Amino acid sequence: MTKINQIIVEREVPCTLRDGITLYANIYRPQASGNYPVLLTRLPYNKNLPDFSHRWIDPIRTVMQGYIVIVQDVRGRFASEGEFEPFAQEIKDGYDTVEWAASLSYSNGKVGMFGLSYYAFTQLYALVEQPSALKAIFPAMTGNIFKEPFGESGVLALASAETWLLDSVAPDYLKRKLSSEEYSAAIKELSNDLDQIEEWHNYMPISELPAAMKHPVLQDIYRKYIDQNFNKRAVTQIHARNTSDFMNIPAYHLAGWYDNFLSQTLMNYQQMREYNSNQKLIIGPWGHGMIGSDLGERSFGVNSSALSIAGKEDLTSVHIQWFNHWLKEDNDILQTDEDPVKIFVMGINKWRSEKEWPLQRTVYTNYYFHSDGQANSKSGKLTTATPTDEPRDQFTHDPASPVPTHGGGTLFYNGRNVGPRDQRQIEVRDDVVVYMTPPLDESIEVTGSAKVILWASTDALDTDFTAKLVDVFPDGTAYNLADGIVRAKYQHGESVKNKIVCYEIELCPTSNVFLPGHSIRVDIASSDFPRYDVNPGTGKTTLDTVEMVKAAQKVFHQTEYPSHVILPIIPQ
Repeated sequence: MTKINQIIVEREVPCTLRDGITLYANIYRPQASGNYPVLLTRLPYNKNLPDFSHRWIDPIRTVMQGYIVIVQDVRGRFASEGEFEPFAQEIKDGYDTVEWAASLSYSNGKVGMFGLSYYAFTQLYALVEQPSALKAIFPAMTGNIFKEPFGESGVLALASAETWLLDSVAPDYLKRKLSSEEYSAAIKELSNDLDQIEEWHNYMPISELPAAMKHPVLQDIYRKYIDQNFNKRAVTQIHARNTSDFMNIPAYHLAGWYDNFLSQTLMNYQQMREYNSNQKLIIGPWGHGMIGSDLGERSFGVNSSALSIAGKEDLTSVHIQWFNHWLKEDNDILQTDEDPVKIFVMGINKWRSEKEWPLQRTVYTNYYFHSDGQANSKSGKLTTATPTDEPRDQFTHDPASPVPTHGGGTLFYNGRNVGPRDQRQIEVRDDVVVYMTPPLDESIEVTGSAKVILWASTDALDTDFTAKLVDVFPDGTAYNLADGIVRAKYQHGESVKNKIVCYEIELCPTSNVFLPGHSIRVDIASSDFPRYDVNPGTGKTTLDTVEMVKAAQKVFHQTEYPSHVILPIIPQ
C-alpha cells in the first residue's frame, strides 16, 4: 500500500439526490493518486463542527490508513438543501448518498458507514433500499429502526425528546426559517430556555411546550415529532421491504451500559445476526456519546475508556481494523476467529470476550420480595425463598410530586444526570419501596437483562410501575445498574383499577459483579421523572392533559402473588 503522508480536504462538495435536492459534504482523502474505499457518515449536527466531524473517529488518521472519509450534512440541515424531516427522509437520501460516494473518481466503489446516535440511524436507514456499494457499517449507541427512538413500553422518554428537539434541532431550524434579525431574537430566547430546560420538563401538556410553541416555525415539526409522526412514516417504508434482504450486512455495534439506546442497540445486534453472522458487539461502562473512564459518580479505570480499550486500542483503530477487513479484504488485520462480543464487567472493572449475546451459560434465578413483617411497609427483603402469606407493601404515587430521575441511561441536556449515582436520597422517599438481600458471602455476577415480575394493584384508571437494580456497597452507597418502566394500559389493554395484576418490567441489560459484603437491591416506584413522562392516573397522558390524580399502589408478595426479580446470573 502506498504510504500516505499528505491529505486533501475538500469542503462543501455537492451530492445531488434523485429529487434534485443537493446535500453538501466535507471530504478528506489521500493526496496520492489511486482509488480508495469510502467511510461515510451523515449527520444533522453540522459537519464543520469538530465535536461531531472528528470526535468519533479521527479522519486524518483514517485517511492515512488508505481511506476517503466523507462527512455530510443531511437534508435540511446546515449547508444542505431541503426540509428536515427526521428519520423519514434518511432511507432514500441514504441510498442516493452511498451510491454517489461509490461513484467518485477516486473511490474504489466500496463504502462503509460509521457514526453514533442519529448518524448511526442514518446507517441503518441507508440499508433499507440496499445500495450495492455499502459493504459494512459501524452503528454506535443508536435506536432500532422498527421502534420509537424516544419511547419505552408506551412511555415517552420526555427529557430526551425535549432536549433533542430544543438543543440539537431547533437552532439551525430557526436559522433557516427566519430573517437575520428574527433569528437573533429567537436564538437568544431559545438559549434562555435551554438554561432553564429542567423547569420546562415540568410543563404540561407536553404537546403545548412553550419553549417550542412560542416559535411559530417550530410548531409543526415539534407536534409531528412529539407524536412520533416522522418515525411512523419511516417504519411504514421499512415494512414495505424484505427485512432479510436489507439486514444482511456485516455490522460492528457499540453500546454503553448507561446509554439511553442500550436495549435497542443490543436488539440491532441480535436481529442482524439472524441474517448475517458477521456481527460484532462491544459494550463499555459508557453513557450516550460519553466514552471516557468516569461516568456519573463512578470511575471504572483508565482502560475502561474507548480511548484505551483494555489498554490496547482506541476507537479509531477499532474502526480501521473493522473496515480493513470488509473494504480491503485484509484478513490478517481483523482476527475473524476471535469472539464476537466484548463486554466490560463492572464491579471487577474488567473487559471480557464472549461468544454470544445474551450469554448461553446464564442461570436465570428468581429473587423474591418479602415483607419486613410490618403491614404497609416500604422496605423488605430479597431472597431466593418463595414468599408465604405476607403483608403487602403500599405507597402513594402523586404525579404532581413524582420520583425524580437520578442517574441511569439518560439523554439530558449537556449529558446531565447520567450514569451510576448514589440512590439513597431517592430510596428514602415514601413513594419508593425497596427490597434487599443481606450482605453477600461470595461474589454474584449479573450479566444480561433482569426482569421484575410485580404483582400489584392501583386505585387509578392507569398507572406506571418502575423497577431499578442497585448495587449496595458495604458503606451503604447504592449505585444504580439497570432500570425499566411499564405503563399498565399498554401491557394489559384495559383499566386495571382495583385489580391485582401481574406486571412484567424488563430492565435494561447490565454486567456487574456484586462483591462479598455488597447487597443486591431492587427499588419499586411509579415514576422516574423527567426521564419519562409522568402518568397522571386518569387514563390519559400529560401529552394532552393537565388533570392528575393520586394513586394508592399496593405491592403483593404472597404464595398466590409471588413478586420477584429474575436475575441473569453467570456461574463462577
